[in-house]
Amino acid sequence: MTTPVQPDQILLSTPSLRAVKSFVAAAKYQSFTRAAEALCVTQAAISRQIRELEDSLGVALFKRTGRAVELTEAGVIFYDAAYLSFVNITQAAQRIKHQGKQKKELSICCSTAFSSMWLSRRLPEFFSVNPDIDINVIATNNFLNLEPGIRPDAFINKVGECPEGYHSVPLFYDLVYPICSPDYLRNNPEITSLEGLQESTLLNLSPYGRSQIAEHVDWGVWFSSFGVDINLSAKSGNHVFHANDYNMLISMAINNQGVSLGWNHLVAPMMESGQLVRVGDLEVAYREKQHYLAYRETDANQHSLAEFRQWLLDIVSREPTFIAS
Repeated sequence: MTTPVQPDQILLSTPSLRAVKSFVAAAKYQSFTRAAEALCVTQAAISRQIRELEDSLGVALFKRTGRAVELTEAGVIFYDAAYLSFVNITQAAQRIKHQGKQKKELSICCSTAFSSMWLSRRLPEFFSVNPDIDINVIATNNFLNLEPGIRPDAFINKVGECPEGYHSVPLFYDLVYPICSPDYLRNNPEITSLEGLQESTLLNLSPYGRSQIAEHVDWGVWFSSFGVDINLSAKSGNHVFHANDYNMLISMAINNQGVSLGWNHLVAPMMESGQLVRVGDLEVAYREKQHYLAYRETDANQHSLAEFRQWLLDIVSREPTFIAS
């Protein structure tokens, strides 16, 4: 014979959850009308639920002054406990709902210029087809001296020799040409020639900035491709601004402060928007230096890494901003 279940005094004495929900909404918004809007019910329903709750507790929970309502001392005590209980219930429900559906996180290390000018523009496309993967971007201009313990899932850079435990695949090589703002070109039309370009204000990536990201091209290297030997030192007489941050150089170019070298895969969107324009038609393709995707060999078949790798390779193969390897 089954033993009868004794009445559960806690559950029996607990007020109606619907009434408590109406009370919490009214207390939160200090208005029966706004509470009704928040819960998508009528104001009369809110008033009825709260009145029944007050009757069951034997105490007033609100001071009513016209249309305004204010919690009584008992109302404050009950609201604090009720609201916290609803928060706990909601959080538990969310954890259960998403149990087994935790997002996978993938860490990608790249330069600040690549992250801001290229990756950030295209990640929404990746997220739209991979909603279960979160990306953690580690942007740095110091690939050669990363902080101890930083072991991202993948690198995107020009360092040919990848770290131990990583496998690299070539992505593309660079197409580089001079760029400036439309106003700067309009005010300095002579810069479309090599002679005029040498006399302009050149915005140059400094030796320190280039060494840390394994970049070998600066204005001196670019001019030498056309047989021009230009002196970039302070003693040369040329007006040259040096910085180790490419983002800064591009910002200065946009603000009419000189001519920068433009790496095609980074600056193409800014030319499409009209912020920058090409200076003349001279360009150099540097096939000897590649960009690489280096990823952990042990994780090569991991779902999130495999999806990112394929997505990146697909973009390189289809976008005209890249010069394929």
